Amino acid sequence: QLQLVESGGGLVQPGGSLRLSCTTSGFTLDYYSIGWFRQAPGKEREGVSCISSSGGFTNYADSVKDRFTISRDNAKNTVYLHINSLKPEDTAVYYCAADYGPYCSGKYDYWGQGTRVTVSS
Repeated sequence: QLQLVESGGGLVQPGGSLRLSCTTSGFTLDYYSIGWFRQAPGKEREGVSCISSSGGFTNYADSVKDRFTISRDNAKNTVYLHINSLKPEDTAVYYCAADYGPYCSGKYDYWGQGTRVTVSS
């Protein structure tokens, strides 16, 4: 059964850091690009970052550039989202999704259940 499971969320103070993980099973991660999304309370879901299947291409939303870093370890079936200098406005449920193909095409076939990040003092 194809699954994406996010982990690593939690309560963190402003200025802190987190590493979110998206662990996959049931499919060959090498063939998929992976995107990270977030949905803040009362807001629509927004795309945060994407990484191509090889890891050679990444992109970021303007709101997170220079603070978020996406990476992947296909041998571990895991994609990471490193978040630095957290701000209260980063509070959201973070989701990962799988896009079949080498590029971040924006057509996501499979989604995880999300991990909650709360940034508060």
